[in-house]
Amino acid sequence: MVVDDELGMRAGAERALRDYRVKMPDGNEEISFRVLSADSGEEALQIISQTPPDILLLDYKLPGMTGLDLLVKLAAGSGDMLVIMITAYASIETAVQATRQGAYDFLPKPFTPEELRDVIRRSAMHVVLTRQARQMAEEKKRVRFEFIRVLGHELKAPLAAVEGYVNIMKDESLGPELAPYKEMISRSHVRLEQMKKLIVDLLDMTRIEAGQKVRHVEQMDICAAFRDAAELVKPSAKERGIRVNVKCPESCSVAADRSEMDMIFSNLLTNAVKYNRDNGSVEAVLTPGEGQIEIRVTDTGIGMSPEEQEKLFGEFVRIKNDQTRNILGSGLGLSIIKRLVELYRGSITVISEAGKGSTFTAVLKLEKA
Repeated sequence: MVVDDELGMRAGAERALRDYRVKMPDGNEEISFRVLSADSGEEALQIISQTPPDILLLDYKLPGMTGLDLLVKLAAGSGDMLVIMITAYASIETAVQATRQGAYDFLPKPFTPEELRDVIRRSAMHVVLTRQARQMAEEKKRVRFEFIRVLGHELKAPLAAVEGYVNIMKDESLGPELAPYKEMISRSHVRLEQMKKLIVDLLDMTRIEAGQKVRHVEQMDICAAFRDAAELVKPSAKERGIRVNVKCPESCSVAADRSEMDMIFSNLLTNAVKYNRDNGSVEAVLTPGEGQIEIRVTDTGIGMSPEEQEKLFGEFVRIKNDQTRNILGSGLGLSIIKRLVELYRGSITVISEAGKGSTFTAVLKLEKA
């Protein structure tokens, strides 16, 4: 908005800005301008009350109230509006006084269209960046609140269970002998392991997102690591009669972080066993390709609906239904896998059908040595 008692000044400013465009540094946003005008401070106040501008070009010397008088009136409720003082009576004292009253910049008359556009460019970028920073701060608050809410919910249930068992043992509700309490101790241990897994997963995810995870990329045999991960899940699979079949070459040397590969393999294989049916099977296949490695893990488990698949890789996402009610987990495993896969410029997808099983396929951009 241009507030000046000279018609030529108002018209000139509008012409200079009518087709002017400002590109943001990231190149994804372009700013254009719509110009309002007023020939007095009183008219400006009336227009501002209805249509507050983002940038106010304000003449110092106006009929009636001066530009500084208007600046004082606007100071309390100007919001994001930036004020640029324009005057033929430029002086250090006027500039200092205007700045103290909240002016963002100062432009002395006479000025060229290029000088006007330059000060408008700086002001417009300041307005947009301020808004973006505020939006990011609000989003950060929202994410933090949601994170704490979900974390509290995930810890509340196992803590309550352990507390209940401990109180029963404390009160000796089942008598003074230890034997009747062994099952409660075992269940408490499972719940504590669940909380420990949640905390470990949470720390891993936080380090990855913050870019603070220490990475040790070196030559390693990815096939040996894949077979090792499968061996670790076989005991829990055997308890439920689940067969784990592994297919991969004898060896394949690539440059990767062993701990990251272990996390990807472990999470994929553990989920394939955990969400499988008794006496089912897991097919784990690692296939080296041209400049990439494909990991495909297929189970004969409970599967997922299309709606469940859409939200699968989010944080703290756990598929909750009658079949998963008693399956423990942090809800962070697949989210961690997705972030690790992206570190290797790769992707992860899932194909699943409720009641028939799931196939997870991760592709990592890894060169064979």
